[in-house]
Amino acid sequence: MSVPRIVPSTEWPYAARMDTLAGIEVFLEVVGTGSFVAAAERLNVSTATVNQHVMHLERRLGVRLLTRNSRCVSPTEPGHIYFERCRVILDNLREAELHLGSHGAKPGGTLRITCPSWFAGRRFTSMLARYRVRFPEVIVHVAFEDRVVDLAEDGYDLALRVAPSAESLARGLIARPVRSLPFFVAASRGYIERNGAPESPTDLARHDCIAVADMDSWVFQDCHGRTEVPARIVQRFRSMSGVPHAVAAGIGLAPLPVTLLEEPAFRNVLVPVLSDFPYRQTTAFLVYISRKYVPLKIRSFVDFFLEFAAGRSVRNELETNSV
Repeated sequence: MSVPRIVPSTEWPYAARMDTLAGIEVFLEVVGTGSFVAAAERLNVSTATVNQHVMHLERRLGVRLLTRNSRCVSPTEPGHIYFERCRVILDNLREAELHLGSHGAKPGGTLRITCPSWFAGRRFTSMLARYRVRFPEVIVHVAFEDRVVDLAEDGYDLALRVAPSAESLARGLIARPVRSLPFFVAASRGYIERNGAPESPTDLARHDCIAVADMDSWVFQDCHGRTEVPARIVQRFRSMSGVPHAVAAGIGLAPLPVTLLEEPAFRNVLVPVLSDFPYRQTTAFLVYISRKYVPLKIRSFVDFFLEFAAGRSVRNELETNSV
């Protein structure tokens, strides 16, 4: 088995060493994405620049690191060895920088967060406004999307996830519980006035249903077992974001998280029905990648969010920090 030969630092100048560090990062991105084009997009550079960095590494090491063809890019045997060694080195370097940077420093940089579309409400944006007052050096980039992203692969620092338990989330993640988040069957007051309210889950078969994604039936699961009721679907949404508005318009019933029923825009419009039969019992979690040194921007947001959710947040902070 051939192993890449690392040239001693005395054989090549300082500038070349700096170029090699950048080249290693580019090389790891190419292997990780399997594409020069995808790596260039992730790094916000041209494809030609990515190619030049990889060629520089291959010339310096004297081995071919990648096999290129029209369909994909994959590491050679030496390339795979180099990839694994360099990944560990860069991970250690980043952890060292995070550890040193946390001494006496303030949170800063861009914090990338992913969360379900239905979190885009007044309460969440109010929390973001208050977080901004306390930590003005952090730029929060939020993606509201109804898909479970890979935090490392997609470049996110944090995720808000709704799941039955922490054990149901992916391994290798830290999951901090925020609050219990049951889903209830919800209706508008106008719909109930016109059609009445269901008194048991089986009554839902005769009520109009607003479905989310691939929902085809009402499914209730509790200590007594599973109950499934056919859904009379009159409207379907790909994501949750439009569903509460459709329910508020009186189109039909839909399962909604309790946080949406608490939103000021819906508080006096939507009501839970079958409140003795929660549609789903879940918990909201703050999720991030497990690591020895958690960046300050992540720690600050997690602590602030948990404080806000517990109702202890920022007493008069907007006023005291205003100019």
